[in-house]
Amino acid sequence: MENISASDKLILLQHAISKYENENILVEKLKTVLEQKDIDRGIATLIATQQVRRIGPDILQNNMSHIGELPDLPPALKPIIDTL
Repeated sequence: MENISASDKLILLQHAISKYENENILVEKLKTVLEQKDIDRGIATLIATQQVRRIGPDILQNNMSHIGELPDLPPALKPIIDTL
């Protein structure tokens, strides 16, 4: 989806990670919405900014001690998260 801004893609990823912590399942679910490079880039950005942490080889987790709580989900992204 090319009409999602870069910051909205990161928010979408964070909410998707809270729903699916297994990276393989997460990527499969998100492929219907985002391109593979956007998913990979977003995960790398979230890890680099310590908003998400990697636990083990395939598990991602929102870093609640660093971010406090998840950012508010824009209304346009809510249906996407609900259908994942």
